[in-house]
Amino acid sequence: MMKMEEILKVFAPHRGDAIVVSGRANRHWDKISTNKNRDLSLGDPAMGGHASFALGLALAQPNKKIVLFDSEGDLQMSMGALSMIADQMPKNFVHFVLDNECYGTTGGQPVPNAKNIAYDVIAKGCGYASSYAYTNLESFQVNVKRIMEENGPVFVAMKIIPEIENLPIGQRAPRLGKTKEQSVADLRKELGVNN
Repeated sequence: MMKMEEILKVFAPHRGDAIVVSGRANRHWDKISTNKNRDLSLGDPAMGGHASFALGLALAQPNKKIVLFDSEGDLQMSMGALSMIADQMPKNFVHFVLDNECYGTTGGQPVPNAKNIAYDVIAKGCGYASSYAYTNLESFQVNVKRIMEENGPVFVAMKIIPEIENLPIGQRAPRLGKTKEQSVADLRKELGVNN
C-alpha cells in the first residue's frame, strides 16, 4: 500500500496542462499542485458524484486531458458510472481510484468486500480502453508517464494507506484552498469559457 501524498507527488510532474478533479485527494493535492487554475476542488459532493462530473467535463472539453482522483467508496456508490464512461469512450480521461479499503472520511468503516474487489478488472470489463492496478509506488512511478500519454478512458486502481478522520465534519479544518464556486470560476477563466 502507498501513501496518497506520495502518489500525488509522483503524478505531479506528468500532469502537463491536464485539468485535475482532485476528489478526496484534495487534502494533499492543494499543497502539491502548481497549476491551481486547472484544479477542480469540489469538496464532498454526494458520494459517487465525482466520476459522472469528470465524465461530463471530459465530454465538454475533448481537447483537454481530464484526470480524476476518485475513491473506491465513491465508486461503489455509483458503479454504473464505469459503464457510462466506457460507453462514451472519452480519449482524454484518466480515472485514478485511491482504494484505502474503508470509508476514511466517516470514521474508517470497511468498504464491502474491500480485500477482494479488483476495480481494474471491473473497469476493463465495462469497456475502459485500458486499466491498471498498483500496490507499490515504484511500479507506478515507472509507468505513470505512459499512462498519461495513453488514449482513454484509462483506469488506474491504487491501494493506499487509510487516513481516517473521526472528528465530526463540522469540526474539521477546511480542506479546500478555495471554494468550489471559485474553482469553477478560475477554470472557466483559464479555458476562456464565457457561459
